[in-house]
Amino acid sequence: MTYTTHSESETEALGAAFAKDLPAGTVAALYGELGCGKTAFVRGMARGMGIDCIVNSPTFTIVNEYLGGKMPLFHFDMYRLGGADELYDIGWEDYLGRGGVCAVEWSENVPGAFEGDEIEVRFAKTGDNDREITIVGGPEIC
Repeated sequence: MTYTTHSESETEALGAAFAKDLPAGTVAALYGELGCGKTAFVRGMARGMGIDCIVNSPTFTIVNEYLGGKMPLFHFDMYRLGGADELYDIGWEDYLGRGGVCAVEWSENVPGAFEGDEIEVRFAKTGDNDREITIVGGPEIC
């Protein structure tokens, strides 16, 4: 399903609606160029999961853990990784087993890392503030 947002706040709202009923163990693989709304979407995911905290891109730390909601949100940024092997080196399998949701920015940098049951979220800039966000394999958002 493809959705169009016209502002950062609309992208966040879409992320909140997307995440509100996700089950534990969900992997959201986020794809898209720099500045296309991935982190704003994850900010919304946190809000939709009942997590009240500041959400920033984990570009240098690789992963940020957000706790305090109905389950943890693990926010990964694969921008600096060279492949799936490096993802496993940082404990990917441990995060999968912790009963939370994993949101993975720059998933295109770790091909083959997922088991095939991830939800793909693809972002495209269509204007200064406009984004097309396509969700494949996930919940339909009303």
